[in-house]
Amino acid sequence: MTKADIINRISKEQGIDRQTVTLVIEGFMKCVKDTLGREKSVFLRGFGTFSLKRRAARKVQNISQHTTILLPERHVPHFKPSESFLAFRKEDNRK
Repeated sequence: MTKADIINRISKEQGIDRQTVTLVIEGFMKCVKDTLGREKSVFLRGFGTFSLKRRAARKVQNISQHTTILLPERHVPHFKPSESFLAFRKEDNRK
């Protein structure tokens, strides 16, 4: 499912015009990115938590040039679903 699919579905199900739904979805994504950029988490009760995970520095091989590169430590986005989110998924698979 793409962002456009989500926008169309919400627009149809809630009876809201696509432009308004698009602004809300874009605003939500910007808010999550900005919050993660400040190294804070976004907790959505019943859905999950967006946070940053630390990736340790490591050596990788550049096969085409036969060299070793050191990737520095970095933080990557991570999503951890809530228990109720996982329970909903399990109920869906039983049907």
